[in-house]
This record gives sequence, C-alpha cells and structure tokens, in this order.
Amino acid sequence: MKTLVVCSGGLDSVSLAYKIASEQELIGLLSFDYGQRHKKELEFAARAAAALGVPHQIIDITTIGKSLTGSALTDDLDVPDGHYAEDTMKITVVPNRNAIMLAIAFGVAAARKADAVAVAVHGGDHFIYPDCRPGFIDAFQTMQNHALDGYADVKLLSPFVMVPKSAIVTEGAKHGTPFADTWSCYKGGQRHCGRCGTCVERREAFHLAGVVDPTEYEDPDFWRSVTSDFKAEEV
Repeated sequence: MKTLVVCSGGLDSVSLAYKIASEQELIGLLSFDYGQRHKKELEFAARAAAALGVPHQIIDITTIGKSLTGSALTDDLDVPDGHYAEDTMKITVVPNRNAIMLAIAFGVAAARKADAVAVAVHGGDHFIYPDCRPGFIDAFQTMQNHALDGYADVKLLSPFVMVPKSAIVTEGAKHGTPFADTWSCYKGGQRHCGRCGTCVERREAFHLAGVVDPTEYEDPDFWRSVTSDFKAEEV
C-alpha cells in the first residue's frame, strides 16, 4: 500500500517509518508544528525522511496549538519528571492533538491518492492519552470512511497500538532504525533529560528489549528509581 507516515521525529514514529519502508510503499513523512516546546524533534523527522529517500512535509498548525492550552508541551508549564503512569503526566496531554493531526493527514493522503496513513501510537500511551487508545483508532477509521466516502479509501495503520514501547524498540532494531537519530525528550534541551516521562519510558524500553540504548541522557539512571514502583514488565 502507498502509505504516508505521521512522523514526529521520535523513536516510535521513526521506527514506524522504517517498518513501513520495509513492508509497504512509503510515499512520505508528514510532521506537525503545533508550537511544541520540543520542536527540535522535527529536525529528526527530516533526518529520517532524508535517510529513507522520501519527501518530508511539515504542516504549521501553531495557530491551532495556541488555542490548545493547559499542556506542558505548549504552555509555560514545567514538564514533570517521573513515570508515564503517574497522574502528574496528564499535564502533557494536548487536547485532541492526534484527532486534529490525523484528520489533516487523511486529507493529505486522499489528495495524494495514498492507500493508508500510519501512526505510531502504542500501548504505553493508553495510560494518559485517550487519542492513542484502540477505541479511538477504530472510531477514527469509521469517521474517515464516512468523511471520504465516494472520494478515497484510506486505511489507518497503527501496528503498535496494542504493544509496549519495548516491542517498538525490538521492531525498530529489526528494520535498522537509527535510534540515535530520534528525539523523545519533552524538555527540548541539548540532550535528553532522562527524567521526563518520555525519557523514562524510552530508557526503560531499551532495557526491556535488551537493545543497547545509544541515547545521551543528562540523568541516565533516574529511570531505575521511578520504574521500580511500577514493576516495569512486558504485558
């Protein structure tokens, strides 16, 4: 299938891009600038597109992002440290972000005569992100079937939606994903902080997958103390 991948530049979406390039016909990477404080992730999406030899488009939705207030990813709020499963991580939710991005992505895919849009939502996101859950994915596909009825038939591919992040690391390694050329940290510093939820989850995922983590962290051992309380195991 001719597939367009929604790619932030993070470990999950870059791994997905490499998987799709191996298994389908990758026609391009689509990224979004919604005013996120870790905008440097978009540089890594561009690197992935260049490495894979496909077009990369960044869609500017910063005017929309300014209205999606209350998130530490877009407002002047501190990004909390700790495990993703903690209630404090809810402050990183950007309301309706995936629904907005996917609606745009489906429009782009239909215009380009693509067969599918691929998104890297995964099981670990189910804790706090409602638009990463299987129910949302199924409902969104149904909605798009109606929205594009008679015009286009675009499938939503979400191969990671039921698996933990460690499985993404395993899959990424299988397809030769350059993990060092991906960005996860929500704080957007010079190096991954090692303390925010997405850094902790990233570090934990490599550990569980048994894959060497090439990431440079400001605090490379913080993850051990916060994951011990949650008994980090495969599900």
